[in-house]
Amino acid sequence: MSEEQIEDQAVSEENISLEKSQDEATKDDHSPPPDSASAGTPRIEEDFEDMESLLAAVDISSIRPLKRGETLTGTVMAVEREGILVDIGHKSEGFVPTSEMLLLGADPLSKLEISQEVTVSVVQAETAAGQVGLSMDKARGEQGWKILQDWHDNGEVFEAEITSFNKGGLLANVEGINAFIPMSQVVGAKPGSDGVAPLGSQVGKSLKLKVIEINRKRNRVILSERAANQEWRAEQKEKLLDELHPGDIRTGIITSIRPFGIFVDLGGADGLAHLSEISWDRNANPEEMFSIGQEIKVYILRIDQDTKKIALSVRRAAPEQWDDLITRYQIGDVVPSVITRLVNFGAFARLPGPVEGLIHVSSMVDRRISSPKEILDEGDVIPVKIEKIERDRHRLGLSLRDARDEALALGWQFDSLGRIIGFPDSVREELSEEATIAEQRFEQRKAENAAVEERASVDREARESRAASARIEREAATDRAPQQTAMEQAFAQASSVDQDAEEIEPDADIVESTSDIQEDLDNPVEEPSGETDQSDSDENT
Repeated sequence: MSEEQIEDQAVSEENISLEKSQDEATKDDHSPPPDSASAGTPRIEEDFEDMESLLAAVDISSIRPLKRGETLTGTVMAVEREGILVDIGHKSEGFVPTSEMLLLGADPLSKLEISQEVTVSVVQAETAAGQVGLSMDKARGEQGWKILQDWHDNGEVFEAEITSFNKGGLLANVEGINAFIPMSQVVGAKPGSDGVAPLGSQVGKSLKLKVIEINRKRNRVILSERAANQEWRAEQKEKLLDELHPGDIRTGIITSIRPFGIFVDLGGADGLAHLSEISWDRNANPEEMFSIGQEIKVYILRIDQDTKKIALSVRRAAPEQWDDLITRYQIGDVVPSVITRLVNFGAFARLPGPVEGLIHVSSMVDRRISSPKEILDEGDVIPVKIEKIERDRHRLGLSLRDARDEALALGWQFDSLGRIIGFPDSVREELSEEATIAEQRFEQRKAENAAVEERASVDREARESRAASARIEREAATDRAPQQTAMEQAFAQASSVDQDAEEIEPDADIVESTSDIQEDLDNPVEEPSGETDQSDSDENT
């Protein structure tokens, strides 16, 4: 109904009231005169004397129809479970559901109070309940689009509260506009995962965001936490690297969990706590121990100014834990342990507790070995002797070689190479799971040793058999040889000597043949009288 129609209706109602008053006046003229008590009572005056006063008294806004998208200002009348009742000065109160006040955050009702003034937009003139459907988000919407467009054009970073999430990412309401943050743009989320754990924990938190895409026609706004943090973190990282020093203990937020360790945000720069520095137990699983967004204390191990990398330790941030674990051990104790890792210089062994120590390669066996793999395998259960306890550096020095004598007395079994092939029953009480797995390996090791011994025995018997056969053949050859006289033996020996001499090539200038010598003996040469030629003498000589 238009204002002109309302005014016409108001005029007709005034005319009707005037006609009724005239009729009543006519009746009063034919009625008996009033008594003395009523004679002094003045006649009732009309409340509205002219059209102007009538229009002024009528609240046109309360009866005119509301238009969809109209922006109003109202007062909160009541805060209910599903939303709020708002007095908008109309014949019916308005209702704003919680889904239409996301601009207030994940818990909007907690931020509203009775008599609080709010700006709303008309969504529905009249609902089934006879109320006016209102929205606080849409009242802010048109202005919000303009603000978001300015932020996008200027590359501004802002904060917004996360209102919800789904498998694809996070949802936020910024200036009355619903926006989406993909998982790939959320710091610490894993692309390809369902995101329930890391994303759900973000609801209700305020994040630094940046508009990376906006499309008013498609009602589409894409935000990014990574882009927002990039510039800020670049500045903070340089500043933080100058402030940090090895040995410092800082509080950080876990941003990522990987099989090899965890990344921790120290307030502008991420550091890595390697798997070996997460817990005193090297078998600890980081995904079971930590969660994205968790606040923890870390120990600064190293800072590389060239690569801008920070090495962290979670376990060293709580050194009292190591001290508590090591109180049960003393230097010289022989205890069972499990090999957790093999390296070129030795092996790491975990003691019950759990606490870990190092067995140097020189402390494994008496002989020299080139690699720990010659003696040990990962998962082996072995006895070790505690040789050193370095409390200030949280280190244990262990020895397999020095533990052998006492271990044999306790029931441990070693093979010829120095490898463990058995342990006493008491070990199962402290390392039950590891002992079960190691027993299977030890049985296989025993079978291998038995096979090697069997092959060695067969080879030994074959060698002994060949030696016996050769000895018998020599003895048989000696028995078959004919008997020789002493003369025959002498001629045989001489013949052997002549044969040996023939093998040597004679020098023609020094030694003469046997026939020439025999000829000279048969025909001696007479010496001439007088002086003898020196050369001939020398030659005869």
